[in-house]
Amino acid sequence: MQQHNVLILDFGSQYTQLIARRVRELNIYCEIHPFNKIPNNIDNFKAVILSGSPYSVRSEEAPHPDLSEIRGKKPLLAVCYGAQYLAHFSGGLVAPSNTREYGRANLSFVKDNEAFFKNISTGSQVWMSHSDTIKNLPENGVLLASTHDVENAAYKIEGETTYAIQFHPEVYHSTDGTQLLKNFLVDIAGLEQQWTPNSFVESTVNGLKEKIGDDKVILGLSGGVDSTVAGVLLHKAIGQNLHCIFVNNGLLRKNEYENVLKQYEGMGLNVKGVDASERFLSALDGISDPETKRKTIGRVFIEVFDDEAAKVENAKWLAQGTIYPDVIESVSVNGGPSATIKSHHNVGGLPDFMKLQVVEPLRMIFKDEVRRVGASMGIDKELLGRHPFPGPGLAIRILGDITSEKVRILQEVDAIFIDGLKESGLYNDVWQAGAILLPVNSVGVMGDERTYEKVVALRAVESTDGMTADWVNLPYEFLQKTSNKIINNVKGVNRVVYDISSKPPATIEWE
Repeated sequence: MQQHNVLILDFGSQYTQLIARRVRELNIYCEIHPFNKIPNNIDNFKAVILSGSPYSVRSEEAPHPDLSEIRGKKPLLAVCYGAQYLAHFSGGLVAPSNTREYGRANLSFVKDNEAFFKNISTGSQVWMSHSDTIKNLPENGVLLASTHDVENAAYKIEGETTYAIQFHPEVYHSTDGTQLLKNFLVDIAGLEQQWTPNSFVESTVNGLKEKIGDDKVILGLSGGVDSTVAGVLLHKAIGQNLHCIFVNNGLLRKNEYENVLKQYEGMGLNVKGVDASERFLSALDGISDPETKRKTIGRVFIEVFDDEAAKVENAKWLAQGTIYPDVIESVSVNGGPSATIKSHHNVGGLPDFMKLQVVEPLRMIFKDEVRRVGASMGIDKELLGRHPFPGPGLAIRILGDITSEKVRILQEVDAIFIDGLKESGLYNDVWQAGAILLPVNSVGVMGDERTYEKVVALRAVESTDGMTADWVNLPYEFLQKTSNKIINNVKGVNRVVYDISSKPPATIEWE
């Protein structure tokens, strides 16, 4: 497997993660690393892709990596900024475009009998997103494709296995983008399409056995897909040396603590329930700032696990269900140039006082990949189809400070919404859904009396991996029925709204 990896060097593009997704869809493993931290084990990568970037290559602040161990030694695909980078520093000319080249375009010229463009012809739609353009190709550059406005839309370097494109094949609007990536990775670079859920399970279990040995591991189960799949992987590797703990932080969905414990019965996992709800709610008292709430929950979460770990003799590891989007949003992919959006409670390591080491078997895969891995191990479809639920729980769906009364209100609202989706056959059409308690009251009328009570927002999105998401156009009849049921049954709420924001620019959660 190590000889069939792709290295993606991230220059800070918003599309870098999409490149990784498209490569993974070809059953080829890839990793994203920042341009200024090229991994030492470069020999483990058989091909390299340079991402786009918000920078101009003509800027003094522009990324300028040392490619001496890559250029001419490994198959190289340079995308957008990468293509401009190769041209700018190799005898070509990059200059500002007369107009910003952004959006759909069509190939007006494609070089005949070129393996890079196999099964791609003139007229194929591509996606442009750049303000500079390549005026002159670099030394030994050979033109491969053009659009009406961009003459040097694709080129290769004679004498090297180096290809460059000005457009973005990873974006959905580039209709033959996947074909082009396959042409480069499979036909030209010679990579094998062997990275499958079964191969991931096999390599991960073997890696866990080697890493952990006979040590004992503590795993925090949440009842969700990520921690469950992580638990089954670890169980395959170390058996009863895995000690699973499900913590009730007081911020779970209605009846979730009891339901989750029952869910794991019969799965063979060694699970202990710990009710620490009072401890979490006490620590959150008076805190309104979203980041402070997340960090507080993370701190108490660690403290609870430290207490429980002390009860497991010779426990040396803390396992977590961290997945790739968590890492990307929290620490910008291995410390790279992309902006941090928000911190995640299970990313970033452990404090010094805690003697456990961290193991994260799912750290480098996306949510849809986690589900496929789970299915390959025979995990129940209903569990794998469960919507994601944030680690900090309802705390980040209660805007402002947290009280037990607010938690009660939101639990009731959330239960009506989620149960309604299931009863209406809409649950599986939604990637994630939940309710948000807003920090405002609104005037209402119930009977002949004036009310001044809480507003809740319902949120339902469709997505593949959480990196991007669109709001779901739920039927008006369903929204009407749900709104009426919430207002009539949940004391303290007199108004319901529906969130129709997509990610980006919004995030899935409100905090």
